[in-house]
Amino acid sequence: MPTSPLSANPFETRADVARAVTDLFDPLLPYFSASGARVHLGATSAHFDAAAADLEGFARPLWGLVPLVAGGGDFAHWDLYRRGLAAGTDPAHPDYWGAIGDVDQRQVELAAISFALMLVPQHIWDPLDEAAKARVADYLISARNHRFVDSNWRFFRVLIDLALTKCGISFSPLDTRTYLDGIERFSLDTGWYRDGPIRSADHYIPFAFHYYGLLYSVLADDPERGERFRNRASLFAKAIRHWYGPDGSALPYGRSLVYRFAHAGFWGALAFADVEALPWAEIKGYYLRNLRWWAHQPIFDRDGVLSVGYAYPNLMVSEGYNSLGSPYWAMKAFLPLALPQTHPFWTAEEAEPEVFDTPVPLEEPGMVVQHLKGHNVALASGQDYRHQWRGMAEKYCKFAYSTRYGFSIEASDRHFDTAASDNMLSFSEDGIHVRMRETSEDARIAGNVLFARWRPCEDVVVETFLVPVGRWHLRLHEVTTPYALEVVEGGFAVPKPDFGAFETDTAGQWAEVRTKTDMSVLVGYDERTPRVISPFSNTNVMAARTLVPQLRGRLDAGTTRLAVAVLAMPSGPNEATPSRPDLPDVDSLRRLVIEQGKPVPVFDRKD
Repeated sequence: MPTSPLSANPFETRADVARAVTDLFDPLLPYFSASGARVHLGATSAHFDAAAADLEGFARPLWGLVPLVAGGGDFAHWDLYRRGLAAGTDPAHPDYWGAIGDVDQRQVELAAISFALMLVPQHIWDPLDEAAKARVADYLISARNHRFVDSNWRFFRVLIDLALTKCGISFSPLDTRTYLDGIERFSLDTGWYRDGPIRSADHYIPFAFHYYGLLYSVLADDPERGERFRNRASLFAKAIRHWYGPDGSALPYGRSLVYRFAHAGFWGALAFADVEALPWAEIKGYYLRNLRWWAHQPIFDRDGVLSVGYAYPNLMVSEGYNSLGSPYWAMKAFLPLALPQTHPFWTAEEAEPEVFDTPVPLEEPGMVVQHLKGHNVALASGQDYRHQWRGMAEKYCKFAYSTRYGFSIEASDRHFDTAASDNMLSFSEDGIHVRMRETSEDARIAGNVLFARWRPCEDVVVETFLVPVGRWHLRLHEVTTPYALEVVEGGFAVPKPDFGAFETDTAGQWAEVRTKTDMSVLVGYDERTPRVISPFSNTNVMAARTLVPQLRGRLDAGTTRLAVAVLAMPSGPNEATPSRPDLPDVDSLRRLVIEQGKPVPVFDRKD
C-alpha cells in the first residue's frame, strides 16, 4: 500500500510508535489554512457546520502530538498550532471557529486543545501574547458555560476546567464536581459504564470513559475520585481483552467505528496512569498487536490522509457526526508516548494473550465470547441505541459479532431478497421491506446462555436463545405472529474472492461457502431453504465484497420454532467442516433462564 503511512511500520518499539505519530500527521499539512486554524479535508459533511469540522481537523491530531512531545519527542510545527489557536478564537479573524452554543461539536474538540494546554503549555500557551491568551481563555469559558450532552461528553467539560486551572485562568465555576458526579450515574460498578442514560455499552467505554478517567487520575488533584477511576479501569481490562482477536483486531461493535485504533488508547492510558491491570507484557501485547493489525488495513486515501470507514474507506459505517477530520480521534492511541522509555510498559517484553479454551460470559454488555481459531466471536443479547444514527440495529443488535468477519449494514430497508442479514433473523410481510431486531424488550444471561425477547414489528414477538457449542453457536427462536411472514437468517459474511474462487454447498438444510482462506456455514434444524448470496458491495465493515450463507422460509400465522447452527473460521480449501452439534431442548433453556438468568446490567436500566 504505497499511500499508507503505516504499512512499513513494525510497531515493535517505542520509537516505532513515535514515528507513526508524525507519519500520520504529515499528510495533513497541505490542508491547514494559512492562519493554521482550520484543516479542511474535503466536501463530505457532518451534521455540524464547516467551521466546527475544520476545528476537528485541527484539534484531533493533538491527541497524539502532545504525548509525543511530552515524552521528549520532536514536533516541528508548533508555530502552526499557536497561530491557529490565536486565529481560531478571534471573532475578528476570517478563520474564527464560531461562537459556541449548547451541545456544540466545538466543546468536543476543545478537550484535545485543553489536553495540550495541560501537558505542553510551553509550546502552545506560554508563547502567546496576552491578547491571544485572553481570547483563548474566553473561548474555553464560553464552552464550559454551555450545556454538554449527558454522556461521555461530561468529561470534555472536566478537561476544559482542568486546563483553565492549569493556565491560571480564573472563572466562576458551574461546579465541576457536579459534572463528575453525573458520570457516576453511568457506572455499573464492575468497570463498565453506560454511555449516558441509554442501554448500550460499546467502544466509548474504553476510548472515552476510561481514557478520560485515567487522564483525570493523573492530571487532577482529586486522589479519591482518581483512585475510583483507576480501580474501575483495572476491572474493565480483564473484560475488554476478550474483544481482541489473536491477530490484534478489535471487535467491530457499536457506533463510531471510524475512530479505528482509538480503542488502543485504553491500553496506553493504563500505562499513563500506572495501572497494571494485567502484567505489563500482556498490556503491551494487546496494544502493539492492535496497531500492527491496523497498519495492514487499507484505511488511507491516496494522499495518506485517514479515510472515513473501518477496515477500508466506507461512508456506510459513518454517523451523522463524522466529518473527514473525525478519524483522527485514533491519535488517542499514542498516549503512552508521554512515558519515558524506562517505564515498565515500554521495557516489558511483549507477551501473547492468555488462552481461553471455554466461552467467557460478559454479563454487563450481555455477551458470551468464544475464543476460536483465528478470531473471537461475541454472541450478543442485543442492546439499545434507538434510531438516532445509521445502522444502529446492525451495530448493536445482531446475534454475533466477529473480530475477523465484522458485520454488515444494510444498504436499503426495501431489498429483502438481497439483504445480507448476516447474524440476523430478518422478516418481511411483503417480500420487499426488511424488519430486524432493533432492541430487546428483555435481555438475560444464564452462564453461557443468552436470552432476548424482541419485536421486529409491534405485533410480532420473537424469543431467541444463543448457545455456544465448541466452534459453533446455536440460535433457537420462537416466533409468534398474527399473519404470514417471509423470513431469512444469515451466518457470518466472509470476503468474496476475485474470479469466482469460491465453492458453495446448499444441499438439504446445509448452507456453506468456502474460499481459499475462510469458511462460513449455516445448518438448519427446520424446513427453511439454504442459499448463499453476495450482498450489496461496501456494506460489510471488514470486506468490501462478501458472501453470506442463509436459510430462507415462510412462517404461517401462529407460533413457529426455528433453529440453526452457525460456524465461521479461517480454513484451507480441504479442511473438513466440523459436525453439526446436537440441538438442546428449548423448554429446558427457558427453565434455565428463568431459574438462573440475570437481567443484562447494561440493558436493565433503572434510571
